[in-house]
Amino acid sequence: LLGQVTDFSVRLLDANLDMLATLGSAIAKRDSDTNSHNYRVTVYSVRLAEAAGLPPESIRALIKGAFLHDVGKIGIPDDILLKPGRLDDAEFAVMKTHVEQGREIVAHAHWLQDALDVVGAHHEQMGGRGYPRGLAGTDIPVTARIFAIADVFDALTSWRPYKEPWPFEQAMKAQAEGRGTHFDPALLDAFGRIARPLHERLGAAEAAAEAELQTILREYFHKRMELFDS
Repeated sequence: LLGQVTDFSVRLLDANLDMLATLGSAIAKRDSDTNSHNYRVTVYSVRLAEAAGLPPESIRALIKGAFLHDVGKIGIPDDILLKPGRLDDAEFAVMKTHVEQGREIVAHAHWLQDALDVVGAHHEQMGGRGYPRGLAGTDIPVTARIFAIADVFDALTSWRPYKEPWPFEQAMKAQAEGRGTHFDPALLDAFGRIARPLHERLGAAEAAAEAELQTILREYFHKRMELFDS
């Protein structure tokens, strides 16, 4: 009976992880992106969380949130979501609603409750000038502070329809300018210690990012089931 329960639990876990990947892929395709961004930003986030000493349960929550951070963009009109140039103030106000829409989507799934911190706060800034709630400092959940660093770094160093990828040094300099205002200084320092080898390994290779992500999923989700089985 224990073996049957364990087997069912493993299959349920796999189904939940497949759901994460599917939702992340769906919004990436709608946003004219590939899975690469979700793979990389999740790996960057997890490696930063490890460097910062977060416990495994927080890292599992971070993984879920990283996959689903932009799921609310599914509710943003195409003429705004896919606009190649800069959004005007009215368009940006609509774009910002993707955070609350994402929270509403994720809140319906019990297994995803711990992802809400990242989904709902990844656009908050240390100085209180982010959105949607204008949180500041440690009022911003640590998983969201970690994800913000990873997300902006990947956006800067990746190709977009409106920009070429920035060189590593330029991206790091831009993030340093947001020290204490946008980004958590201690976490930014920790990221600076690990960013270059990560970027060199994952920067333009979707297969490498996907492989490392699979290793992470096994470490933080599947190994728990193996320990239970033993």
